[in-house]
Amino acid sequence: MDQTRLVTLDNGYHLFTRKVNEGPIKLLCLHGGPGGTHETFDNFKDGLKGQGVEVYSYDQLGSYYSDQPDFTKKENKSLLSIPRYVDEVEEVRQKLGLDNFYLLGHSWGGLLAQEYAYKYGKHLKGLVLMSMIDNLDEYTENINHEREETFLPEQVDYMKECEKAENFTDPMYQQLVAHLYSLFLTRHPTGTAHPVNTHNNVIYNYFQGNNEFVMVGELTKWDFREKLASLKMPTLLTFGEFDTMPLSAARRMHQTLSNSRLTLTPDGGHCHNTDNPKAFFTSLTKFLHDVENNTFKGE
Repeated sequence: MDQTRLVTLDNGYHLFTRKVNEGPIKLLCLHGGPGGTHETFDNFKDGLKGQGVEVYSYDQLGSYYSDQPDFTKKENKSLLSIPRYVDEVEEVRQKLGLDNFYLLGHSWGGLLAQEYAYKYGKHLKGLVLMSMIDNLDEYTENINHEREETFLPEQVDYMKECEKAENFTDPMYQQLVAHLYSLFLTRHPTGTAHPVNTHNNVIYNYFQGNNEFVMVGELTKWDFREKLASLKMPTLLTFGEFDTMPLSAARRMHQTLSNSRLTLTPDGGHCHNTDNPKAFFTSLTKFLHDVENNTFKGE
């Protein structure tokens, strides 16, 4: 039976959580953004239907369906930290009663998933890193390369001039960004857009920057590469064929993680569960069942 409920964190804030499907396999999903919502995983209900997978997701603190502190206030600045968001995952796990479970993180959620696996890995049966690498330097280099490969030099220069002037509302700039998003972020969008903005731009701007191609936030300091090899649990690295994340880094991670599998979703971008759900859920289901059946091996 599907279920939604609010959980109360020890700091008094409330988070929206959702459970879909029933089964012995427990999968907790961490959304991206930063500042996105659990709705990233809406198609997991149908995609994993009948596979024995119970899917849990939630809106992180500040995201649309959960409490939204005023992060502009000095006393709330400490809430915007990677360690706090990682500990939030552990608190949610405890309050949902999960253990020996699978953790899936998409994009920013994949960053949190790596940090969680490093600190709280004893609770994990398996890890799924969805369109997320282990550092942001390679990501920044890759998305700028994708931009330069897509546009004429004068178009790239125009974008850079807008970014230097922080003129992000420029119509031509927005059109160029939208085109990049259609190629590398979500290639085949589905569903109905909300009549209001459900994305918390304050969180996004603080950690990321102004958009996917302007990386100037706190995440520029994040680098997990030296810790990656310590993750020993079965791990699925899943990326889109046309991801914003560099596939060269994904392959390097696969070589570093001794107990991992790397899969690419054809015709998929950064949100490849939306772009090509059939291929994505086939590889995700196979991973979960292989681990459950003790047939998973690093390959």
